[in-house]
Amino acid sequence: MRNITSAVALLGLLISCAAWPATGTTQWTEGVHYFQVLPARPVSLPRGKIEVTEVFSYGCPACNQFLPVMHKLAQSLPANAVVDYVPASFNASEDWPMFQRAFYAAQALGVADKTHDAMFDAVWKNGELATVDAKTGRLVERMPTIEDAARFYLKIAGVPVQKFIDTSKSFTVDVKIKTAEDFIEACGVDRTPTIIVNGKYRLHAESAGGSDQLIELVKWLVAKESH
Repeated sequence: MRNITSAVALLGLLISCAAWPATGTTQWTEGVHYFQVLPARPVSLPRGKIEVTEVFSYGCPACNQFLPVMHKLAQSLPANAVVDYVPASFNASEDWPMFQRAFYAAQALGVADKTHDAMFDAVWKNGELATVDAKTGRLVERMPTIEDAARFYLKIAGVPVQKFIDTSKSFTVDVKIKTAEDFIEACGVDRTPTIIVNGKYRLHAESAGGSDQLIELVKWLVAKESH
């Protein structure tokens, strides 16, 4: 199912195809620019609210590159749109399962939102939780552990190390991980970052034709769902 790696997704993210609709147009084609999720996934939001979900991983280089785009998207959405995040685990060789568990532990502890950007920095900028050697471009010999992540959350958010570790192993986090896996599978996600709109539509920068087009397409789908 996951036949396109994060590295390929990163390359695609940097390419904008002139053949796709220009920013601001509404000439979007289902099956080309976005894909319907069948059956649609139920959304647990109040009536009138539209869910915009990013499927991502802190260990994904394309997701790190996409972070400014995601910020821009979130800021451009209407008030009835609710942005959330679902971490993927399907690249175990690059430590994605650990990052998934760490995200849900942080979420359970109420610190995920304020530490989200810092986690990307820890992996891709300052090297604190790096999975790739900056000098060689190869995977590090020792991948970060949940204990390493716990020490990061102590420094950034003041969460005691043992409390974070215990939370990461809790039933609550296990359920969230199972729910995430089911969601990713049901939505047909085969790469990161991928956007799911209201449990009904799947798209990414490659299908939309670039980052700016993705933002416009998501806004269009949110408006479509708001009618």
